Amino acid sequence: MTSSAFHRTITLPAPVCEQAARHLEQAVQKAIDGAATPWRAFRGAGGGDRAFSVPVVEQAAGCLLVLAAESAQSLRPSALRALITVALHLRDAAEAVRRPVLPSGAW
Repeated sequence: MTSSAFHRTITLPAPVCEQAARHLEQAVQKAIDGAATPWRAFRGAGGGDRAFSVPVVEQAAGCLLVLAAESAQSLRPSALRALITVALHLRDAAEAVRRPVLPSGAW
């Protein structure tokens, strides 16, 4: 996973994109607010690593966390864990881009 603060994009590995697309499709089916935009972005991710805007990744993470909360009682523990793992991966990637970069000689 790489990011560019200048372009405000995040490049995610293909497996993460595929998992996010699957979970976001479920979020769209459950009519979770805001899920359609990131679902369309992740659905078109294709084979290799893909770059997404930071706001789309943040929106996807939020939608997946809402999906996890709403589905917690109906999902198997392993499926819930997989859903939360993808959501947290997206959230952490977005937060990493937003953190200020400290110069290497700061200390």
